[in-house]
Amino acid sequence: MNRYAGLVDRLRDISAELDDLALESLHEAVADGATRRPDADKLLTQARRAVEKAAGLLVRVDAD
Repeated sequence: MNRYAGLVDRLRDISAELDDLALESLHEAVADGATRRPDADKLLTQARRAVEKAAGLLVRVDAD
């Protein structure tokens, strides 16, 4: 496995972990009676998307 592929794998793992944290945030908000999406979920989702974008860019670099 080359360096890019290893980074992509790690970033995908981080993305999954961020997704889990966002889901936890939603569950906690519902349990607390929230009627709106919590700010933490929004930020965690934004972070997950950024990490996924980084992984996708590295895949493209590796393909070149």
